[in-house]
Amino acid sequence: MIVQFSKWGNSLALRIPAHAMRDIGATEGMKADLIVEDGRLVVVPIVEKRRRNLEDLLARVTEDNLHDAIFEGPEVGSEEW
Repeated sequence: MIVQFSKWGNSLALRIPAHAMRDIGATEGMKADLIVEDGRLVVVPIVEKRRRNLEDLLARVTEDNLHDAIFEGPEVGSEEW
């Protein structure tokens, strides 16, 4: 695919078509590593693992996915139910 460099402030920019962004899993605001390799510019999206906290996880609990705790089998060690 051929794209054209355009002036953006004091820099040059490349507009990446939406289908190419989808193909590499890139989204707006996502970071990328730019690598110059053998005279080529390689763009590698950086996928950051989102760290979840308990509050976020509990907010996703609904009546539809809530289940009763099921404990089966004899107690082992000093467990008490």
